[in-house]
Amino acid sequence: MSRAGEVDARQTRMGPRYPVWDPGRMTASPHVLDLDITGIAHGGTFIARHEGRVVFVPDAIPGERVRVRITDAAEGADSRRFWRAETLEVLEASPHRRTHVWAEADVSRPPEERVGGADLGHIDLAEQRALKRLVLQEALDKFAGAGIDAPAVEAVDDGDGTGWRTRVSLHVDDDGRIGPYAARSHRVIDVATLPLARPAVAAAAAALRDQKPGRVDLVEPGDGAVRVLPRPQAPQHGRRRGVRRSAGRGAPETVFELAGGRRFAVDAAGFWQVHPRAADVLSEAVGTVLQGRVDPDTTHFDLYGGVGLFAAALGAHGATDIITVESDRRATEHATENLADLGVQAVTARVDRFLAGLPERTRAGVVVMDPPRAGAGRSVVEGVQALDPEHIVYVACDPVALSRDLGTLRGLGWSVDSLRAFDLFPHSHHFEAVALLTR
Repeated sequence: MSRAGEVDARQTRMGPRYPVWDPGRMTASPHVLDLDITGIAHGGTFIARHEGRVVFVPDAIPGERVRVRITDAAEGADSRRFWRAETLEVLEASPHRRTHVWAEADVSRPPEERVGGADLGHIDLAEQRALKRLVLQEALDKFAGAGIDAPAVEAVDDGDGTGWRTRVSLHVDDDGRIGPYAARSHRVIDVATLPLARPAVAAAAAALRDQKPGRVDLVEPGDGAVRVLPRPQAPQHGRRRGVRRSAGRGAPETVFELAGGRRFAVDAAGFWQVHPRAADVLSEAVGTVLQGRVDPDTTHFDLYGGVGLFAAALGAHGATDIITVESDRRATEHATENLADLGVQAVTARVDRFLAGLPERTRAGVVVMDPPRAGAGRSVVEGVQALDPEHIVYVACDPVALSRDLGTLRGLGWSVDSLRAFDLFPHSHHFEAVALLTR
């Protein structure tokens, strides 16, 4: 990373005028268009249309008119159903546009110099949440079927949406440059700031020097001390050209997090929620829908259970027979330790294989599932259905994957009794949702 204050002082002097760089030289290009932005797409890009074709445009806002450059206008592009573009200039700005919270991602920079990771950072927070709700509603309508109203996306704090990332990954290129990737690219951008990171994480990142090519992870666990975890790429000798693998990492360090009044051991490089309030918020949301629904005489399942966050919520609401399933062996070991007082059975297995291997007539009380971004998928959903549970609690980090799985569940006779959404990733397109399903 470059030292603070070295990056484009022109942006501070000029304020929110767009752009600082001069796109005028581009207007003669046949691949430059002026487009009206009409909506938002899943994934943090926005929608325009040109001669009937959808164009996906980043760094825009519905209601704006922008000048864009088509990025896939190569030979044969005319036959494609959609195009992708990059914003060159904002011609008519939305009243919701703000100077980007991350100077290095602002539209005033050339497109190839804008970092990724804060794709809604140019929009005021209330409008960001309104747009996220719109994305969720459109996903529900398309994949889950009619009749489910998307909830408002709830704020989890009253700040400005910066300073929340407890975990940051930076990249190191062959020239020793350290920073995030440019948006939709694998090109490292040298930045002066990391406004979404916790202050201690940003300070640790600014102090990085002389890193080997690869990646550097920075983690601030519950004790507040930042861990710097280099992930250098292994030498290419003896490997196929262009293929690199991470060098050996050695024994992982165990750190500790707090959520729901409980202490959780987790590997420093293992999965834990990125926002410092996320684990508490989601644990509380799951606990709310579990109230009065946990039969202590039945077996309850926590699928994709990690180090045991939601299994702990099951235990707190009366479950005495809990099985948590997670494919990461280290996470399962930590879950056994974290939930020793609850007598939880922690199983290391892929969820689909675990469900397929259960004896027939295995019955469940509550099934909590927190699948990865791709969702659970039909085979897992049908495996859960075979357990004949009383209730299903689905925690989701992707609205389309959630909606697809809800559609499958509704087709199997389940109804969505409640749905909440949380803005745990301000200034990005990501958010979390918690759904309760009953027969």
